[in-house]
Amino acid sequence: MKNIIGIIPARYGSTRLEGKPLVIICGKTMIQRVYEQAKKAIKNVVVATDNKRIYDAVINFGGKVVMTSRAHTTGTNRCLEAFEIIQKTTTKKFDIVLNIQGDEPLLEPEQIKQLISCFDDQRTEMATLIMPTTKKEELKSGVFVVKDKNNFALYFSRAVIPFIRDQSKENWCKNNTYFKHVGMYGFLPKALKKFSKMEYTNLENCEKLEQLRWLENGYKIKVTTTLHNSVSVDTLEDVKKVIKIISERKLN
Repeated sequence: MKNIIGIIPARYGSTRLEGKPLVIICGKTMIQRVYEQAKKAIKNVVVATDNKRIYDAVINFGGKVVMTSRAHTTGTNRCLEAFEIIQKTTTKKFDIVLNIQGDEPLLEPEQIKQLISCFDDQRTEMATLIMPTTKKEELKSGVFVVKDKNNFALYFSRAVIPFIRDQSKENWCKNNTYFKHVGMYGFLPKALKKFSKMEYTNLENCEKLEQLRWLENGYKIKVTTTLHNSVSVDTLEDVKKVIKIISERKLN
């Protein structure tokens, strides 16, 4: 049985919504909601933050948290520091490290289980989730993925891929299943360390997608399909949307 740890990066200084891990959503902070959802799927969950207010908030709701540097530019690098801190304080060896997005309060425990299943394939060093889309309206924005027949990603892009030649864009969804990226990652510990120490690459800088660093260096990313549509919170409008969904579904 694999030992798994989920790390939730939670920085205070978001450009569009500062302090968003502490935003109150139906009586709970967003970071508490993410934490509690993750705990339904795995036993070991830790928040990795750069801010004392977030640190104290996690302690207050009974969660586990570690303080990390403010210098990190990606959640993955913050995860690595947190993982290394945790490894120094425990004799437990973890087989898989999950990077769980701290701004998705509607996270479904099933998504975590689906991500873990990617590591049943012995070739998997890094994994993530994708979601099929069949509506043309959903092609307007997002991060799109193309994969090979063995469910390894070929490329991630903010452009809609694949481009269907000789077809109107209005009809693309009728002729192909498009996949959007769901931003949660799983790593073998050695892969997390290797990834975090790599220099930024050209494709990563162009698309502003850190997973391209791994692909551009010649490594593979295993993908699996989820039907759960997470809602990322980046603005106050997103907060209102999540509150509406929670209220309607009576998720409290």
